[in-house]
Amino acid sequence: MPRPFRHPAPLEIGGDDLRELVAACMDRLAPWLDGLKDQPAHSLDGSHKVARAFDEPMPERGVPFRRVLARLFDRALPVSLNAASPGYLGYIPGGGLPSTALADLISDITNRYTGLWMPAPGLVQLEISVIRWFCALAGYGPSSGGWLCSGGSIANLAAVVAAREAKLGEAFEGGVLYTSEGGHHSISKAARVAGFPRRSTRVLPVDASFRLRRDALATAVAEDRAAGHRPFLVVAQAGSTPVGAVDELAALADFCAAEGLWLHVDAAYGGFFLLTERGRAALAGIERADSIALDPHKGLFLPYGTGCVLVKELATLRSAFAETAAYLPPSQEDEDHWNFADLGLELSRPARGLRIWLPLWLHGASAFRDALNEKLDLARSASARVGALPGVRIVAEPALSLFAFRVEPPGMHAAELDAFNRRVLARVNQRKRLMLTGTTLHDPALGEEVFVLRVCVLCFRTHADRIDMLIEDLADAIADPRG
Repeated sequence: MPRPFRHPAPLEIGGDDLRELVAACMDRLAPWLDGLKDQPAHSLDGSHKVARAFDEPMPERGVPFRRVLARLFDRALPVSLNAASPGYLGYIPGGGLPSTALADLISDITNRYTGLWMPAPGLVQLEISVIRWFCALAGYGPSSGGWLCSGGSIANLAAVVAAREAKLGEAFEGGVLYTSEGGHHSISKAARVAGFPRRSTRVLPVDASFRLRRDALATAVAEDRAAGHRPFLVVAQAGSTPVGAVDELAALADFCAAEGLWLHVDAAYGGFFLLTERGRAALAGIERADSIALDPHKGLFLPYGTGCVLVKELATLRSAFAETAAYLPPSQEDEDHWNFADLGLELSRPARGLRIWLPLWLHGASAFRDALNEKLDLARSASARVGALPGVRIVAEPALSLFAFRVEPPGMHAAELDAFNRRVLARVNQRKRLMLTGTTLHDPALGEEVFVLRVCVLCFRTHADRIDMLIEDLADAIADPRG
């Protein structure tokens, strides 16, 4: 029988104590994981009550661990969007691969510092290998590199700063960057954090396939130069958040090369489809980008908090971020040994590479490739089946695994359609077998702003049975007599 854990819990616990704590966690986690397919895809009932229950002062004395776990699993965790659910088809899912937790457990307990190469050369080199795997996947050469961060927002910020340094230098007044209507809002935020006023970001229109219009880009760059501004950066999408669109990357690379502009590709959602043949075809030209943002917590199904920025030339990151201090070890002169502090924003950082390295060694790249191919297949099947429902129009076909649609019943007045589609979304979500989301966008077919529903198939637990549920719930919601 397990011995009772001492109370209050001491800070310096030993191995037996750790086994007991982990066992208590597993008593909760194992049944939660086994029952995940039957859990609601979302449940926000009682949100304010739960939030108030956790608005509390710092505890002076510890309480039994199983009581702490009970509060988490019985109160906090159930009231949330369940991004780990196979029915989570909203936003951009992050699956939460359980094996990553093993890496985090090892990393957190051993507590190695990886901001510099010298304190933990094995773990830093392991992370460098992960970055090089990603560079090779993107088609980058041996002079490329990057670093792991918390997500696409920080990756986009790093790219904006690197582009600013490379193209404008320290005196960057008048710099202008370009994105599209499909660009993530983190681009505009990154520009402001990097020192550019809001007026420096140009948000350009998209074409009928929701891709950045090259003619609009060329016109905007020419007009800005004529006005004395300094164009320096174009941000392309490799799987836009609203509809999953992929810009014409090769053509944009041609334009940027001719104009002397930095090309950044935001591939936070779509980048890891490069593991598949169809993904490589859809993202052709990405290898010519100066920088790329990736989110392993999307396309590699990892838990949230795992992002990545890649650059074609590692020296551009060093130029943008490297600093020295007398209290730090000397910077690495060996090109194979990197100090991550010289490449990004952080000095203190955990061993992030382990949470990617361990799952890839445990499962193998083929397991991720097979899962991504399944998501591509499921999205195409779902789009075709949704489009066959009465009154449904597919607004954006799946370039990868995300599509958007709109329900337009015959005879319904145009002014009523947005509200009707919002009701359909609410009815589907009310059953809690699925989680869908919507967005507003400029519909090229109608020439106006409309509300559409989105389906993003990206959780590794989502299979054909959940698409069957999608069709059932949508058909019932559309036919609901409440209108």
